[in-house]
Amino acid sequence: MKRVAIVQSNYIPWKGYFDLISSVDEFVLYDDMQYTRRDWRNRNQIKTPQGVQWLTVPVKVKGKYLQTIRETEIDGNEWAAMHWKSLQQNYSRAPFFSYYANQLEQLYLQRPFVFLSDLNRTLLEWVNTQLGIKTTISSSSDYQLQGDRSEKLLNICLQAGALRYLSGPAAQEYLDENIFREAGVAVDWFSYPSYPTYPQLWGEFTHGVTILDLLFNCGPQSVHHALPSRGKKDFNG
Repeated sequence: MKRVAIVQSNYIPWKGYFDLISSVDEFVLYDDMQYTRRDWRNRNQIKTPQGVQWLTVPVKVKGKYLQTIRETEIDGNEWAAMHWKSLQQNYSRAPFFSYYANQLEQLYLQRPFVFLSDLNRTLLEWVNTQLGIKTTISSSSDYQLQGDRSEKLLNICLQAGALRYLSGPAAQEYLDENIFREAGVAVDWFSYPSYPTYPQLWGEFTHGVTILDLLFNCGPQSVHHALPSRGKKDFNG
């Protein structure tokens, strides 16, 4: 039975995000949701000798209080060189930094992005390739969105031909499981497992940083640290 997850796009997200992607047949980027400031949409964390540091993509928000993630534009191009320089400075000593450096540098410096969603999706798909994730990636704009919050999610599942909807645990606060049940779509709740630690630069181990930290430190073996849920049911259902 086809399983779908529907999640807002994030900037170079943590490993749990990719664990969720690998657990479904289709992963829908729900970028028709309202853009939220000071959130994971346009920023994430890296490790440095001084501790955890934010990498933030500047976006145009002045007067755009109701814009969706898909409508959110990146403010300028200078950020890309700055982010790449930060990654170089803090991860050049990592065992596998050079393994990925040329490809990532091209993504950051050779293609100017206009919209945040396009940037997030490009980097997400690149990471999927490195981890061997074959999940189909689509966008909520590929579907007709109708109804309230829960109904929109259900309608995406129905249009995608999914009989199971895999959701993160935070949605338990609002998701109406009854309408899914009535429509014949089972709801599974994803439970992030206890991810194994790995050799990490700069002090005490930190799980919640960008997936790039794992790739730079573990290279092709990253899959064993990021995707323990692959092929398993580490969720209810």
